[in-house]
Amino acid sequence: MERFGKRPTRALAGLIVLGVLTLTGCGTDPITTGTRPHAGIAPGGASFDRTPIPLDQLPGYTPPGRTAEGSATRPLLGTDGDISWQVFDQNSTPLTDHTAAEPVSWGDPSDYTTVPGVLAWRGNNARTAPTYGQADLTTKTMSIAWTHDIGAVNAEGSYFPGAGWTGQPLLVNWPQATKAAMSLSASQVSDPNFTEVIYPVFDGHVYRLDLATGQETKPPMEGQWGFKGTGSIDPRGYPLLYAGQGLNEDGDRSGPFEYRIFDLIQNKQVAHISGTDEVSGRKNPTGWGAFDSSALVDAHSDTLIEPGENGVIYQAKLNSSFDAAAKTVSVDPTITKMTYRHPYAFQYGIESSTSAWKNLMYAGDNDGNLICWDATTLQIVWARQLSLGNDSDTTPVLGVENGHPYLYTGTSVAQSGVKRQGQLAHLVKVDGLTGDVVWDHTVPTMFDFHVKGGVLATSLLGQGEVADLVFYNVGRTTSPSEGTLIALDRVTGQVAWSRSLSKYSWSSPVLVSGTDGHQYGVFGDSDGVLHLFNPVDGRDYSTLSLGKNIEASVAVYNDMLVVASYNQKIYGIKLS
Repeated sequence: MERFGKRPTRALAGLIVLGVLTLTGCGTDPITTGTRPHAGIAPGGASFDRTPIPLDQLPGYTPPGRTAEGSATRPLLGTDGDISWQVFDQNSTPLTDHTAAEPVSWGDPSDYTTVPGVLAWRGNNARTAPTYGQADLTTKTMSIAWTHDIGAVNAEGSYFPGAGWTGQPLLVNWPQATKAAMSLSASQVSDPNFTEVIYPVFDGHVYRLDLATGQETKPPMEGQWGFKGTGSIDPRGYPLLYAGQGLNEDGDRSGPFEYRIFDLIQNKQVAHISGTDEVSGRKNPTGWGAFDSSALVDAHSDTLIEPGENGVIYQAKLNSSFDAAAKTVSVDPTITKMTYRHPYAFQYGIESSTSAWKNLMYAGDNDGNLICWDATTLQIVWARQLSLGNDSDTTPVLGVENGHPYLYTGTSVAQSGVKRQGQLAHLVKVDGLTGDVVWDHTVPTMFDFHVKGGVLATSLLGQGEVADLVFYNVGRTTSPSEGTLIALDRVTGQVAWSRSLSKYSWSSPVLVSGTDGHQYGVFGDSDGVLHLFNPVDGRDYSTLSLGKNIEASVAVYNDMLVVASYNQKIYGIKLS
């Protein structure tokens, strides 16, 4: 995302709390307790298959209207006016109707991939799996096992060291045949526990490391320009990496914006989608065309979906193939694209990653909208304005409760929104079929042109003993440097506890499953401190300093955590 709007802090949530009790965590952060009316009651989360849902079976569905120019339209939810959209082929020729050759749809998040690890932003199509496996947390501590140096760039009038938002590493326990095809070492190919770290970062390189040692498995791949978001590994175990650049400058050098596809056998880029697109609604002097979103790949239809900061949603038939014995992988994308317009646009663009329930896909945008579209036809199903003129960069998280999809998301404050609606961040739960708001918890935040307040981190659904809760990081709440970590009841939106952080955080919290049956939370803050905390009450068990701002989000494989900080290092952290 542009430096305009990234780098939050937290303010105090204007919370209505019942049974207030202030506690002290590890350090001086005060914690306020509320209520847990559904403690011990996990939402009924039935699994689901990938059978697409016909749009005319959705509650209240009506066919879209048409403008005189031929664009399709629907009323915007939450405000007056319509949202219109148009679909184009890869030559930017308008298409009256579009249906992909095969249905594009996702199944239960547990079926997103059979490859062990964290292969995309938050791991799956629900964005609920930033960790894999279990850790023995007997001492409840963290220690640095290894480090790997990385660089920095100067771009957009700012300095970008290490890794930033969202910046999550990918952790992959490859199939043996894939490891052999990539010509990894004999010991790595034969070791069933070998796991590779794949990490695109600010300096424009993609680093490939051994999770156990931090040693390079291959030389860094050259991406030319900086990565800010999180990449995606092909969920079929194909040696393909999909990663979009967030910057196109380094000092006095500049180049084109691209969403890049890397062949991990040849260890180089082999295809791309251009971010400079004539159908984009994002017209400004810089021609902004970055890609911060982490793509989802539907393995069944060989299709990738990637929204851009240029306001275009791309559907790419990959035409991919992988021959492990021949040590070859190929990809030749055929692109279809959808762009939309509405009367309240401040700056078109999507920085959030998508989540998906069957054929319905969801993302927030730069104008504070939550948009649902059909992955097969690229038809907008509904669009909900969450906060007029504000921003929604956080990725909507999918929770399926009693067979029904719900989304947990939020907003940050933008310059336009401050003028229109004040400095409030909205923490919301939305019905995934209708776009109706189930609850809306507002938090006062602070605005700065370069450092927005509000929800930049992606929310975290509880599991196990905290399955009744959803966790949010909110930036710039009580002061420009502070923030709030808050746990809400998933059914009612009531506050279970909130913790005033002395340093704000854009780093998305994760839960690690302990071998003792308990859940353990982890997040990084803008002071460069990793927190290992108890998600039941918000108190720290222990902390670990990584030197400078941890704006990126962590990924965890069993007892190993990986993240990079502004300290220009990738860290391998042992959980004990």
